Amino acid sequence: MTIKNYINGKYQNPIENIWLDNYNPSNGEIYGQIPNSSKADVENAYKAAKSAFTQWSQTTFEERSRILIKISELLEANLQRFAEAESKDNGKPVSLAKAVDIPRAASNFRFFGNAITQFASESHESVGQQAINYTLRQPIGVVGCISPWNLPLYLFTWKIAPAIAAGNCVVAKPSEVTAMTAYLLGEICNEAGLPKGVLNIVHGLGTTTGQAIVEHPEIKAISFTGGTATGAHIARVAAPMFKKLSLELGGKNPNLIFADCDYDNMLETTVRSSFANQGQICLCGSRIFVETSIYEKFKTDFVNKVKALKVGHPSETETNIGALVSKSHLEKVKQYIDIAKAENGKILCGGNSVVVKGYENGYYLEPTVIEVPNNECRVNQEEIFGPVVTIMPFKTEKEALEMANKVKYGLSATLWTNHLKRTMQLSNQLQVGIVWVNTWMMRDLRTPFGGVKASGVGREGGFEALRFFTEAKNVCIKY
Repeated sequence: MTIKNYINGKYQNPIENIWLDNYNPSNGEIYGQIPNSSKADVENAYKAAKSAFTQWSQTTFEERSRILIKISELLEANLQRFAEAESKDNGKPVSLAKAVDIPRAASNFRFFGNAITQFASESHESVGQQAINYTLRQPIGVVGCISPWNLPLYLFTWKIAPAIAAGNCVVAKPSEVTAMTAYLLGEICNEAGLPKGVLNIVHGLGTTTGQAIVEHPEIKAISFTGGTATGAHIARVAAPMFKKLSLELGGKNPNLIFADCDYDNMLETTVRSSFANQGQICLCGSRIFVETSIYEKFKTDFVNKVKALKVGHPSETETNIGALVSKSHLEKVKQYIDIAKAENGKILCGGNSVVVKGYENGYYLEPTVIEVPNNECRVNQEEIFGPVVTIMPFKTEKEALEMANKVKYGLSATLWTNHLKRTMQLSNQLQVGIVWVNTWMMRDLRTPFGGVKASGVGREGGFEALRFFTEAKNVCIKY
């Protein structure tokens, strides 16, 4: 399967004819190639976007909305095809891609297709001065969108949809590890009637293709989701060029469990929040802190449920844990398990590679629970991004809060309690961008999404995304 760049509404080979192998994580085999695009490919994509911008930016909100909603409908009509492609490319269970990833990608286009028709700005009457001020929200121009491999189409469209809804044209790069569904999206856009050049998709490595997008002098904004180190590099490159930046980066999310919680609901949800998508979600609760009075019971019950999770081929309906995304990522996660042992962590379950019959070279790992001796150990401070969680007890709210906040990241937190005062106080004091109370991953696309500290800069979602992809202009008229 040869993937090509999508530029000006057409599929094209990379100009320098350099290709990367594309692996199927479930069996470790090469099943296709993708371009490793050069500066010249990015320049072609930019020129197509620039050419399309004047007309697209003047297109009515209603027409943009119609096209985005049509893309949504076509994704839903091709649900099975896209889910299977996502699973083959990423290693996640087909059932997960079909139930979550592809429907969410469709929802992204539908939501922002509707949101742009409701997006409004401000006006201010200057009483006594016979003047009125009003704010225009104007599209930026050509913007860059760079997305990760863990939720490939889901997060790719989370950026593209608001960008084009706001009237921008896009040069986008999906992860080179999971390029397939972004490639297929071009077909959908053409069928939906998206004008040529509004969306351009270039494939390749971050060090080549991504770098060319970030340093392009006429690409005025960058929306990036990925690792904190890469985000820091992008900030260093973009800052002297005064580009707008939205950076959604790493997480090391705390899960605070108090004795007064709804125990059964908490237990089921905590298994999911620990190991959904093989733990390869930036919002997974990877540090679990449990009140001392229920710690031993939780430890026993949680480990038993984790042991019952089935690791298997992504196409099997009973599979709970599919393959990790790549061989190198599997090795990285396993190294952290070795680090935990060296730090006197106790492996309560998991920790080993899994051989799936018929797919012996796939990248499979047992879901792993580690009891750690303290919050300062590396596995409690560094992002692992795999099916690995740590657990440890706490005695007081103050201790739980201190451990939750004592990390360089600040993306999300989950709080399990039925105590109102505790809920209000801790939700206010947790140093994160998102707090879930007695639930996890319950998303409303109207809400702001993003983190603090090393977890990022800016917010995505709802009108926050439309504000990012527009420039505010004040107009003052004296009458």
